Amino acid sequence: MSSKDRRKLIEELLIKRAEPQKGNNLAIEFGVTRQVIVKDIAILRAEGVNIIATPEGYIIPQNSKNRVKRVIAVSHRSDEIEDELTCIVKFGGSIENVIIEHPLYGEIRGMLMIKTLYDVQSFMEKCKEYKAEPLSALTRGVHIHTIEAENEETIERILSELKTRGYLISD
Repeated sequence: MSSKDRRKLIEELLIKRAEPQKGNNLAIEFGVTRQVIVKDIAILRAEGVNIIATPEGYIIPQNSKNRVKRVIAVSHRSDEIEDELTCIVKFGGSIENVIIEHPLYGEIRGMLMIKTLYDVQSFMEKCKEYKAEPLSALTRGVHIHTIEAENEETIERILSELKTRGYLISD
């Protein structure tokens, strides 16, 4: 199989499968190394394919025409991350990413793709397992999320709850 054919199959697979695909698993599936998959993903991205690398693997976001997205600014301590993420998911939202404005590097973005309480738990377990500091530690807790929900009312409920908990940064 040519590399071009493999990239086409990778793209089709990512479109077809809703769950993220790990690079190692793709490498096994296609009989190549993980480095080859990383290169293939980079080429597909350069060709304009919207592939997102998440902690769980590669995905091509499904079309979410009727969903509402909002970029929000929040601030809290590191020990409140789980509560913040749970609040968003529990009230019907999903968290696409986390963004900070670093004084030296500018915008730093991490893809989260957290949609369920299981995703929140999994993220928190990985934080502990890797002993990883959150991006917000670089900005004293201040960070931005892109959140998504079914409708504007759900977004407003999430914002109201985040404000009640003191996480939402507002004027």
